[in-house]
Parts: sequence; C-alpha cells; structure tokens
Amino acid sequence: MLRRTVLPPRPPIVLRVRPLPGRPTRGILTGAGLTLPCALGRSGTTRMKREGDGATPIGRFALLHGYRRNDRGLPVAAPFPLVPIRAEDGWCDDIGDGRYNRRVTLPFAGSHEVMRRDDGLYDIVIVLDANVRQRSIGRGSAIFFHCARPGHEPTAGCVALAPADMRRLLPRLGRRTVLVVG
Repeated sequence: MLRRTVLPPRPPIVLRVRPLPGRPTRGILTGAGLTLPCALGRSGTTRMKREGDGATPIGRFALLHGYRRNDRGLPVAAPFPLVPIRAEDGWCDDIGDGRYNRRVTLPFAGSHEVMRRDDGLYDIVIVLDANVRQRSIGRGSAIFFHCARPGHEPTAGCVALAPADMRRLLPRLGRRTVLVVG
C-alpha cells in the first residue's frame, strides 16, 4: 500500500506596498522575490476610505480575480484566469445603485468606470478584495491592482505597476496571494 504524504498548505504570498517618504502617491512593492516601484492614489493612503477621495486604502487585500485586454500584447501567466475585457464591461461606482462596486454591462445609467480603456491602465487589472466581499456603500469602489501610467503618475485610489513589471510579477504569484498596503 502506498502512503501519501500530506503537506501542510503553503503560506500565502504577501506583496507589501509602502509609500515612499515624502512622496505619498508613489510606493515600493516588495514580494515574490521582486522590489518594484508603484503608483498610489492621488491623495496618498488612508485608513478611512471614502468613495471619490482619491486615496489608496490601507489594509490586507486578497487578489480575487482579473481581467485583461486580449487585443493588446501577449497572454499573461497569472495565478487565476484573466477574463477578456469586452467593450460593454464597466464597473459601478454609483453609491445609489445596488450594483455598487460590481461589474456592470454598458450602457449603464449610473456612475461607472469603463473597463476597456484606451490609455492601457486596465490592459491587466486585478480586483482586490477592497470593499468587495463585505461591501459597504460609499467605502470605495474599483480598488484595483493595474497597470501604471508612464512615470507612475497617481491613481484614483488603486495600486499600479508599470506594464512590464506587472507581467514579470503575475507568474510568481499564487491563488492565495495578498497585497498589504501600509
């Protein structure tokens, strides 16, 4: 009879994001054997996230799932499938709508973000568990881990990496990866 060795579960991969001293909209992401510059929210970081404040929330966030632009670049290795972004994909940021902080189909009457962007920011986008699984209206929506603008210009509250750095990092992650801000 063969015996199976049961290995203990591997600990989650932890990505740590820390703002740079004196530059609250820029940070350093460390983890998975890499140290990478990143962009943060235009208002820096906060413990009390509010819709539209422009701040990146401080906390520990699971990487839930992701999206990608299939029409731009090569496929990306990731710890979970990256769903192709369609022209009709949006994300609700309307605090008066029951689909707040959820993917929606465009056209959509309420306030929303368009997922299929021309600027490349959402060519690769990972949904963080920031106000998603336990959602509170007005506590922030569309808090993503996505591609950065040139020069790591500030985001609206997300964490962003240069596209080449995002492509380098994703294959090193696991399904239980967490991103810790602060």
